[in-house]
Order: sequence, then structure tokens, then C-alpha cells
Amino acid sequence: MERDIVIMGGGPGGYVAAIRAAHLGAKVALVEEDKLGGTCLNRGCIPTKSLYKNAQVLNTLKKAGEFGIRLQGYDLDMKKVQDRKKEAVSRLCSGIGQLLKGFGVEVLPGRGSLMDKSTVSVVTSSGNRECAKAKNIIIATGSIPAQIPVPGLDLPGVMTSTEALELDHVPKSMVIIGGGVVGIEFAGIYQSFGTEVTVVEFLPRILPGVDDEIVKRLTMLLKRKGIKIETGVKVKEIRRESGGLQVLAEGKNAEVAWNAEIVLVSAGRSVNTAGLHLDEVGVSYSRGGITVDSHFATSVPGIYAIGDVIGGQMLAHVASDEGKAAVENILGLSGHINYDAVPSCVFTFPEVAAVGLTEEAAKSRGISYLVSKFMFAANGKALTMGETDGLVKVLADGNTKKIMGVHILGPHASDLIHEGVLAVEQGLTAEEIGRAIHAHPTLAESFLEAVLGIEGKAIHMMPQK
Repeated sequence: MERDIVIMGGGPGGYVAAIRAAHLGAKVALVEEDKLGGTCLNRGCIPTKSLYKNAQVLNTLKKAGEFGIRLQGYDLDMKKVQDRKKEAVSRLCSGIGQLLKGFGVEVLPGRGSLMDKSTVSVVTSSGNRECAKAKNIIIATGSIPAQIPVPGLDLPGVMTSTEALELDHVPKSMVIIGGGVVGIEFAGIYQSFGTEVTVVEFLPRILPGVDDEIVKRLTMLLKRKGIKIETGVKVKEIRRESGGLQVLAEGKNAEVAWNAEIVLVSAGRSVNTAGLHLDEVGVSYSRGGITVDSHFATSVPGIYAIGDVIGGQMLAHVASDEGKAAVENILGLSGHINYDAVPSCVFTFPEVAAVGLTEEAAKSRGISYLVSKFMFAANGKALTMGETDGLVKVLADGNTKKIMGVHILGPHASDLIHEGVLAVEQGLTAEEIGRAIHAHPTLAESFLEAVLGIEGKAIHMMPQK
């Protein structure tokens, strides 16, 4: 049977592409060698957020006295923490399987590789081979943890985020190499669990790409919680020392070292192209990913690529939207992605979320802009929640007053950002948003006040001198 599309990879890019193709009446096969849901569901977003919730509960318990609640004591049962995480992952993975079945998507278990521009070879775990032919192929094989050229990576106790998600105990100490999103999220989680955490970052600041002011404020808050953050440091070696591990590094002025029970290497991610036979088929790629055009077509007609494997913004929701857009382009519609309106979230304490341009990006593009900020400390709902750290920061075009960027540090930032996404995507002006009534008392009022501040109309903000 010849299919319309064969998709290689069942992560958030691949399985969403498969369902969208089914919507449009296509015959689709999905090749996946592991579990449906990919890295995001099985080794990333979902299990991490499950641990994040445990950490969030612990942080609430630590503050119980502020709410007049006396506790006699509590402890953390890591077995139950892991069981809860596995249950969430299992339910979601099963749900994806049922969705694909319901939409008539053929799932082919096994490792896929290209044979030619219309054929995918699928090798099962038992070694059997099957050829899946289609008019079009979509590569959605995602990414893998990046490795750094440092001696000692193979020592017991040195791990990636995959192993850190499976820890059956709370380590006394942890050094995290890498201050990106994954490293900073794990820092917050394990610090809340009771681990002494040190983050070591090569760049001058953590969270590259996030608005500089937001990062400065977050760094201060993380340090206040007890997380040590060392920036501008190049790791040279990891050694086994009596009682644990030692991370040796070159600091700003001298060599430095940190001892820890666990070393988590979180140095970003690399595209997963090994074994795809791209060279044999003639698909162009580089170290940064498979080369595609605006329709997600590769250099070989009929072969497309989406998600982490093409580089760019390695986010699950970006892969999903790219999958839908690629399928729509294949089937005669016009699919596109507005990369300036992609939200990103960092699940720290407090959360960070952003969409659109940062101040740094606006300056580099030579765009005239206005900035307005509203502090959560002046928001009634945040005050009653006892979560007043942070702010909402809004950037608007200096001429049109259209919202260009929204940056949030504070409670429920990952939920609040989506009003900002709508504003950036639709090109809404400060005046247009200001006409929308926001319920009181809510955290969302902080976004409204920040937007109103663009034109000096904020009610709960002191006038600018």
C-alpha cells in the first residue's frame, strides 16, 4: 500500500503532523522506535513538570507559617514522586496511541532510515525489516543531549537530564554544568528537594536569549533561595574524589573546583540525524540541522523535515506547529510559522515566560520601541497568594504602539503569557488591548496595567516623571 505521507519520529512534531494529515484525508504512517510522545513526553517536558509540581508543593509547605498553618513535619518519598511521574507519562503516552488509532494513522514500530526519496526502511527491535513507501516523507527525529569535550563524563554519578529524572533519592549536592533552560529548571527542582545546587555556566549569564533584565532579576531570586550560580566559567575536567565528584574549571581569574555527589551535564541539545542515511539520499544538512525552505522542504523533492532536527527554536510546541504547517504545504494548503510570536517558558521559582522581541533584539534591529513594566507586588491577587516577586514587561513599537514583546517573571507566567502571544501574533496595539476588561482580582490585571503604561494610562502605577 502506498501512503501519502510517512513520518519518521513520533514526538510532538511527528504525531501532531500525522493527526493533521489525517484531518485532511491523507493516508499516513508514523515510524517510531521508542515510545510515542518523543523526548518531550518521556524524557523532558512532562516528567520534568511532574517533579516541578513536587518541588512547588514543598515550597508551599515551607511557607505554610505565613498563612497561619502549623505543620508538625514532613518528608519526601522519592519512590512516590517517581511513581506519580511515571503514571502521568504513561497516561499521556497511551492517550497519543489512542488518538493515532482513532484518526486511522498507521504506527510502524522500529527505527527508520531513508532508502530513497519515497521509501523508509523500518527495522524493528527484533531485527525484522519493512519498507514503507509514500509520496512524501517527513523527518521528525528530534534531538539528543549535547556532549561537551570534557574528561570524566563517563564517571559514575555524571549524568544527563534523562538520568536525573530517574533519581531514586535526593542527592546531598549537585553541580549542574550549563545554565540554559533545562539546567536552571533542574536547579530549582532539586534545591527545593533539599539538594545543595551549584550551576556552572560558560557564558556571562544564564538563560541566553531571555530578556536581560528578566535574567538579572531571576538570578538574584535564585541566589536568594540558596542556588549558587557561577558564570563565565569553562569546565576543564570531572574527577572522582573520595566521597564524590569534583568539577574543575577555569574561572575569571583563577582555577576553581566544586565537589558534589551528582554532576548533571546540561549543555544543550544536538540534532538527531545519525543513521538516517541523509548523505546517501542527498538531503542537505549541517551541524545545526537539516536544511529546509519556508515550506519545510529539504533539498530532495518529496522529503520534508520539522522540529528539533532542523535546529532553530527547539521547543515542543514549535515542532508541533511546524508539523502542521509542513503537512498543509504538502497537501496544497498554505502553512506558515510566525517565529516572532513563539512563546517560551522556564519553570523556575518564580516562572519565566516570554514572547516576541527582547529589548536587546529590538535594539539590534534598529526598531524604535517603548517599554512599560508592572510589578506583581502591586497586584492584589499576587499579594494574597504570597507570590509578589517579579513583573510583567511589555515592549511596543514606538510609532504604531503595536505590542512587539511580552516578558513575565512571576507567578503563573507560563499561563499569563498567552494573552501576550495573541497580542504579538495579531499585531494588537496598546489601545486595543486596553479596551478589553480584565477580571478583578486576577494576575492578568498585571498584563493590562503594563500595556496601559505604554501610553501613560495605567491606573495602579505611579506617574512617570
